Amino acid sequence: MERIQNILPTDKTAYARSKERWNHIAKPLNGLGLLENQIQKIAAVQKNSHVDISHRAAVIMCADNGVTKENVTQSDSSVTAICAENIAAGNASINKLAEVFKAEVVTVDIGIKTDMVNAGILNKKIAYGTKNMAKEPAMTRLQAENSICTGMDIVRNLQKDGIKIIVSGEMGIGNTTTAAAISSVMLGLPPKSVTGRGAGIDSAGLKRKIAVIERAIEMHSPDKNDPIDVLAKLGGLDIGGMTGLFLGGAVYGVPVIIDGLISAASALLAYHIAPLSAEYMLASHVSSEPASKMILEKIGLKPVIHAGLHLGEGTGGIMLLPLLDGAISVYRSAHKFDDIGIERYVKLK
Repeated sequence: MERIQNILPTDKTAYARSKERWNHIAKPLNGLGLLENQIQKIAAVQKNSHVDISHRAAVIMCADNGVTKENVTQSDSSVTAICAENIAAGNASINKLAEVFKAEVVTVDIGIKTDMVNAGILNKKIAYGTKNMAKEPAMTRLQAENSICTGMDIVRNLQKDGIKIIVSGEMGIGNTTTAAAISSVMLGLPPKSVTGRGAGIDSAGLKRKIAVIERAIEMHSPDKNDPIDVLAKLGGLDIGGMTGLFLGGAVYGVPVIIDGLISAASALLAYHIAPLSAEYMLASHVSSEPASKMILEKIGLKPVIHAGLHLGEGTGGIMLLPLLDGAISVYRSAHKFDDIGIERYVKLK
């Protein structure tokens, strides 16, 4: 965890050079909107206005959550292992998108409740799932810290392998419950206002889910000023791993894309652990889950995609890549005002 002390602000000179480059292209100022800003953020992370995201990876953190025992999900926890196997085999939704968008997929067992023997799954198991937060703390503080460190280690290794940008993703039945619980505490809002239907539960299930979160928060009294305490008492190992991805991105200089609610809750924890980590984050889309928009606003990020996505697995996050690729194509190659002999646009007051 000491590594987070090494997080520095991103390079504002590279950011300014990138913005100036955009302003020389023969188009209206900020014509590509949020995409221009995201390219500038990447330039600042990479300390170079020649932005490069050609080598990319989606990291899918897979873990089980003990809170599924409270009947807050439509599927049982066995689905986590099945889906992890399918991701590792290249058959899941994230894999099909990754094939099109030319991204590597890294499947991580950080806390699946069964032993995984698939060679395509990176074994980083910290525990065989978490405890039931409605009965006891989800994990120990040491387990929470280890999950974060695991995420940071993965970023370090990917950065050494030449990865230029990372998409965060997850697979874990019950993790919209853990993410909503974390969101409630960290945003200072009642569970009812931040809890959604997840992968699809009926109204009775939603009431039960909210009641479980309320009970867990009342029982454990998590300290919102101590994000690791909140993670340990209410979170999941997948959320801890993704928190580490966001912190690792800031430590090792790699931009990390936020996916949906679970990813955003992880980003929120990272932001409260090390506020400068937000400078290394990119928001892809705003999930249909209630807390998603609130979290991004809290961190100060604006999503590019508004499409009601809630599939998970990093699928919303990876869909940002082709938009960034398109923006970079304009950024690098479109004609400049000087090339075609017309005056530059200027910002009017």
